[in-house]
Order: sequence, then C-alpha cells, then structure tokens
Amino acid sequence: MAAFNAEHWDASKRRPLGLKSVDADGRLLGGISGRTFGNWCMIDYLWVDESCRGKGLGKALLAEAEALAKSRGCKALLLDTLDFQAPAFYLGRGYVEVWCQQDYPFDGGKRLYLVKAL
Repeated sequence: MAAFNAEHWDASKRRPLGLKSVDADGRLLGGISGRTFGNWCMIDYLWVDESCRGKGLGKALLAEAEALAKSRGCKALLLDTLDFQAPAFYLGRGYVEVWCQQDYPFDGGKRLYLVKAL
C-alpha cells in the first residue's frame, strides 16, 4: 500500500503537529496533536486539564495550531469530536460540520467531523 500511495503523493511531506501548555512546575495543562499534509491539517487530539477548562487554554491551543498549519501552507483543518465532547466549542470557532456518523459508537451516540477554512 505504501508503494502504491508513493506513486501518487510524497508522504515524506507529512509533518507532525504538537503543542502543549505546562505550568511553572512542568505539569501538563493541555495539548494538541495532529499532522499537516498538503492543503490539510488534521487534529487528532485536543485535551485541556479539567482545572483549566473554560479559561481560554483550549481556544489558545487551537488558534496556535491553526496558525502553524496555515504557515505550513494548509488551506483547511479537519477534526472530529463526539457529541458529548466539544462540538459547541469548535462550532463557536468557525468550524462547520461536514458529516455526522450516527449511532457511534453505540445507539444514540454521534461522531461529528468538522472542517474550518484557514
């Protein structure tokens, strides 16, 4: 599969994206991880310690990731979230739902895929 894909694009241009926030004692307060590749950035995880939620740290991490992706030439960012996690957080920051996987992982649950133009 890797050889076949290599005929169509250069995967070596895929770059990891990782940011974190720590306090003065080095304790992890939040972080974001993903990757950039071509026109796209994909965020895999955004996490904020419970003690820091609602104080702007998640917003700052996401904005920094968006700026970094844009500086790498990305035109859009893709991420997913579960209905009980943070859809309102992302929608409030300009993300648009492009697809919803119903009944994920069980009946009644939803996995939302969101995109934002950079």
